[in-house]
Amino acid sequence: MKSLLKFITCGSVDDGKSTLIGHMLYDAKLLFADQEKALELDSKVGSRGGDIDYSLLLDGLMAEREQGITIDVAYRYFTTDDRSFIVADTPGHEEYTRNMAVGASFADLAVILVDATKGVITQTKRHARICSLMGIKHLVLAVNKMDLIDYDQNRFEEIKQEFKQLTYGFNLESVEVIPVSATAGDNITQKSSNTPWYNGLPLLLYLEGIDVHIDIAQDSFAMPVQRVSRPNHDFRGFQGQVEAGNIAVGDEITTLPSNEKAKVKSLLVTDKEVDSAVVGQPATIELDREVDVSRGCVLTTADRIQVTDMFTANILWMDDSPLVPGRNYLVKIGTKILPGTVMSIKHKMDTNTGDEIPADQIHKNELAECDISLSEKMVFDKFDNNEALGGLILIDRVTNMTSACGVIEHSLRRSTNVEWQETDITRGIRAQQKGQKPITLWFTGLSGSGKSTLANEVEKRLVATGHHTMLLDGDNVRHGLNKNLGFKESDRVENIRRIAEVAKLMNDAGVITLTSFISPFESDRNNAREIIGEDYIEIYVSTPLEECEKRDVKGLYKKARAGEIPNFTGISSPYEAPENPEIEIDTSGYSLEEATDYVVKKIMEYLD
Repeated sequence: MKSLLKFITCGSVDDGKSTLIGHMLYDAKLLFADQEKALELDSKVGSRGGDIDYSLLLDGLMAEREQGITIDVAYRYFTTDDRSFIVADTPGHEEYTRNMAVGASFADLAVILVDATKGVITQTKRHARICSLMGIKHLVLAVNKMDLIDYDQNRFEEIKQEFKQLTYGFNLESVEVIPVSATAGDNITQKSSNTPWYNGLPLLLYLEGIDVHIDIAQDSFAMPVQRVSRPNHDFRGFQGQVEAGNIAVGDEITTLPSNEKAKVKSLLVTDKEVDSAVVGQPATIELDREVDVSRGCVLTTADRIQVTDMFTANILWMDDSPLVPGRNYLVKIGTKILPGTVMSIKHKMDTNTGDEIPADQIHKNELAECDISLSEKMVFDKFDNNEALGGLILIDRVTNMTSACGVIEHSLRRSTNVEWQETDITRGIRAQQKGQKPITLWFTGLSGSGKSTLANEVEKRLVATGHHTMLLDGDNVRHGLNKNLGFKESDRVENIRRIAEVAKLMNDAGVITLTSFISPFESDRNNAREIIGEDYIEIYVSTPLEECEKRDVKGLYKKARAGEIPNFTGISSPYEAPENPEIEIDTSGYSLEEATDYVVKKIMEYLD
């Protein structure tokens, strides 16, 4: 059986990635007759004056052909006498870096192209670092357009040395540099007479011969559980893909995170009962006793796999909105998805030099090292040991888009050294003592909407009826707990996170907590809801901006309009209105007493 090589082509815009692969397929006679004829016909109306435009084989989207660039990842499957290949032709434009990262995530090898007239540029360096981040251990630098520099050996050697210096320390297994011309065909499928000074193999022969096999220890079986199969009450099997090692009937495994041990009673690969299963196979494992296992758990024989709720990760940020500490995301590792928070940004990476740079936020296409906290413990392994359990993605909880991808470096020591201390006096006992249900009433709205005044009146009503309360006002809290925070986005996120944690503690004490904060971002309010839980009641004071400006009790709108206050919500910074608040009121249509009556009546529905 022929071995399979999965590789990507990447590099900057117009470095010739699609043309290179297209020429390779054409010269190696790997096209059907109708594909070859269609290519020749399409080229007659293309951008090369009637000459064959090999990039048309890969650039299939209309927008790609119009602009002459690759936008999406194009996959091609082909086979030579010696090997089978899957190639992902990835975009070079910085705007589509996330598409390039998707292609890199599946590949064993990367062919990075550079334009010989330009040399190694920023996008080349970015792509090389992303390939390394995604675990690619074999790189080929194809120095393209050698025909435009008259096959200058000295220029080739300069580019070669610069690239090798860039990749030093990337923990690679091989780096090969090949001079090529994607349009002329030099050194693509056979040696070119134009580069007599080059002693290596042409690109296709090199790809046919390189060994990318990874030795996987046979005693390191690991399988993330994708599904629990229960066709009847006589059978309970755990299904998933074997991601490391092998497993056989009779072997003892450990279930994580429950840390129970059991032996394999039976084993199926697809629908056939077998004695053993190896890495890459889909398996159904039946154990000899009942264990606590569900989707996201891991069956393993390895001791090194860890369970943690805090870790450090290197990530590629792919969202249009910047990453700031304190933001809450869904974190996917293996088959498990949990809510998590980016606690801190340790540093970002300078794409050109690789230097670590202090940063309080990360922008699109930047690489960074972050500390991440999860809502509960999750199973993981180092990426070098197991890509399935060492890689992660961050998912935006509002849009459901992938915001980042990355790899786990290590767990944080505090995650194992700091344990939650159970106390005999519980939240329920404290609530019973006070005779009330502890909830958090989260008032949100523009400055001047009346939320602080309303929250104050609501608290007075609740106290008058015998309830135990605590009001946390935005301005008051900034005089103490959050005195060290400013009004940058990262500070605003941290401000809301701290308040949510305090509100949760107040609820644990059995106290009804009222908070009055602008809290303009939906993601931050969702984070607060996640921290506080089901006792979070959102009260949207929806007074219009025009009315808020008329009131302007503190003169803040006037200063903001004059440009004296930057990032002022409603003027120079957005307010994202709640879509489904538990309670909503526009105070411009009520007197204070009427508004208080309305809100208290609604609150009582949650206290009964």
